[in-house]
Amino acid sequence: MEKLETREVSRTEFRNAMARVCAPVNVITTKGPAGRGGFTATAMCSVTDEPPTLLVCMNAGSSQAQMFVENRRFCVNVLTGEHRDLAGLFAGKEKDMEARYAAARWTDLKSGNQALADAIVSFDCNLIDVHRVGTHNILIGAVSEIRTRADGHALLYFDRNFVHVPTATGSFGG
Repeated sequence: MEKLETREVSRTEFRNAMARVCAPVNVITTKGPAGRGGFTATAMCSVTDEPPTLLVCMNAGSSQAQMFVENRRFCVNVLTGEHRDLAGLFAGKEKDMEARYAAARWTDLKSGNQALADAIVSFDCNLIDVHRVGTHNILIGAVSEIRTRADGHALLYFDRNFVHVPTATGSFGG
């Protein structure tokens, strides 16, 4: 096997390259004994479908990091183009958590968590593991409830901007 040549990649170079990766915009919420919190994230993906599991990356230095761990649950709310302002609020433009929540409608879930009432999809999760990598915690959650919406335009983050795309209406290819 040929040895690959490697070089040091700077933080700036990496961040600029990652800005070129299109990602769905999500508001991650929690509600439990440690309080109610939430933040905007693009670093979310499925881990496996057996059992249904996903992961979310959260800055370990966040004032809410311990709350998410102590509550042992979180809800991933996938946003629509209509949620651009909400994404900004939960990204930190609004420091007051109650003001963030007051900007949208929420639905109570069986777990006690809350889901964004008009999210494209919401995944309620029980926190099963946390891994620290660099500056972030990787929250791994077992999905316990899913709520979906039939319509809506996905809100994406690309090139450091919010963009939205309509729901697919056809098939790709020919």
